[in-house]
Amino acid sequence: MDTYRPRRSVLYVPASNDKALAKIAQLSCDAVIIDLEDAVAPADKVAAREKLAGIFANRPVANHFGHRCEMVVRVNALASEWGAADLLAAAGCEPDGILLPKVDTPRDLLEAGDVLDDNFAPDSVKLWAMIETPKALLNIGTIAELGRDPASRLACFVAGTNDLVKDTGVLATPDRRYLVPWLMQMVLAARAGGLDMLDGVSNDFRDLDAFARECVEAAAMGCDGKTLIHPAQIEAANHAFAPTTQAVAEARLVSQAFALAENTGKGVIALNGKMVERLHLAQAEKLLAKAAAIGA
Repeated sequence: MDTYRPRRSVLYVPASNDKALAKIAQLSCDAVIIDLEDAVAPADKVAAREKLAGIFANRPVANHFGHRCEMVVRVNALASEWGAADLLAAAGCEPDGILLPKVDTPRDLLEAGDVLDDNFAPDSVKLWAMIETPKALLNIGTIAELGRDPASRLACFVAGTNDLVKDTGVLATPDRRYLVPWLMQMVLAARAGGLDMLDGVSNDFRDLDAFARECVEAAAMGCDGKTLIHPAQIEAANHAFAPTTQAVAEARLVSQAFALAENTGKGVIALNGKMVERLHLAQAEKLLAKAAAIGA
């Protein structure tokens, strides 16, 4: 099994905000997205891009909590006047990932991957895809299929719920009832492609109770984590997307049961009065890997 990389809490940090950038090492989030797109005004985009090299030259080896914080760059859309230069600058910094906005078709990712390959970006530089347009939702299956091909670099879907609301006119209710079907569609496609899936942002960072509810619901839908716009949201996300103590204990029981000599080669065993299959063992091992990665 590949080493598990947690993405419970993924915080957008504007590349133009020096104060926010300076605090990255003090944060307990699993990942940060250095943002060149929505969080940066058009007049500041070139200057923000020029800061990338310095940001990554001083990236912390580990955050204040002893964990390595994944660092991703969100570039501007490749069709925009800034996108091509953003992609080249980001590739040169060798981040953990590059988040592409406005992905509509597999071709958008393949073309970005070609640029990375042509500029000798290491395989460790992955591509993340914003799913934020109606066209992306219509093509979600074929986009996700790229995740099965390591050469595509695709590793993660990020829901762009604000843009979906804008482009479709759907009503953004507090319970997100009209967005949930699309989020579930993203989760299903992500799993088919072996990808991680991150829920979209919650805009009112002052309402932490509402944010916590969104995190719990997203975790129940199968999302791996949530994108954030404020450090105050980190704790709730880390809690919601972490396995519970009970779940960890049950997973250990399943793993230990299958490890017994009498169960070697068995596809199904009985455990505490329940039928347990090897698919449950796979689920247990994944959960235990997640727990180990976050120290749960």
